[in-house]
Amino acid sequence: MSGNGAKVIVVRKKKKGHAAHHGGSWKVAYADFVTAMMAFFLVMWILSMDEGVKDLVQGYFQNPVGFKKAYSGGRNILSQGNSIVSMEVRRTMILNRRREEEKLRETAGEIEARLDADGLVAASAAVEVLVTEEGLRIEMMETGEGETFFESASAELRQGLREVLAVVGAELAELPEAVVVEG
Repeated sequence: MSGNGAKVIVVRKKKKGHAAHHGGSWKVAYADFVTAMMAFFLVMWILSMDEGVKDLVQGYFQNPVGFKKAYSGGRNILSQGNSIVSMEVRRTMILNRRREEEKLRETAGEIEARLDADGLVAASAAVEVLVTEEGLRIEMMETGEGETFFESASAELRQGLREVLAVVGAELAELPEAVVVEG
């Protein structure tokens, strides 16, 4: 009691310590981080693999059921990392690519032969026909100071270029592939 007769009330607040269990959100974040790192290392590992192994991994993820049926263990060609399905597809792709290259070479030869036979390319111009990885590349270039393809500052085609484009267009029309024009 105090000197004036009033009772003094003392409030004592106890500080509570941390509970034994104070959340686990850090565990979820850590698990996400570890999972992301594992996925990253798997991607890096796959990128460093041989093309044949990459094809097998791709085949598995495109059709896991069909892949398992075509793949078996043991000392045969299938256990070497190939499946019957992927080998047939790869062989078909190679044969188709060879046929396409042959057809492109034939077309290139036809274009060059028709341009030479008709004498369509002037001395101040060159038409170069190449078979590349992407397909058939036909380059038309003016090599001299003349105005072989276009008149100066004009979009009007000259007769010589019209004739060259008619020959090239007739040969390209027979091909099933798409045509890309750059200029």
